[in-house]
Amino acid sequence: MSEVKTRKVHTPEFKAKVGLEALRGVKTINEIGQEHGVHPVQVGQWKKAIQEQAKTLFEGKRGPQPIAAHREPELLYSEIGKLKVELDWLKKKSGISLP
Repeated sequence: MSEVKTRKVHTPEFKAKVGLEALRGVKTINEIGQEHGVHPVQVGQWKKAIQEQAKTLFEGKRGPQPIAAHREPELLYSEIGKLKVELDWLKKKSGISLP
């Protein structure tokens, strides 16, 4: 009977180590894959992921803020709604009738 193969689960540290090694370019992707027991295509994908996400490393408080401007009014309106419900409940429970 054939054995059932299970997928290898690699830690983020391992992926970063292998991806950075591929970025250095000292060895070929095939050599790196063989050395670490990972398929060369996977090494290339990790390398590409590091390259794509590198631009976000240095975005800080001074850089452009990717906060969605369309979400802010939505959050404010939801907060207003919650406060209105609380106020109505408090008025009802206290027996105060304001015009």
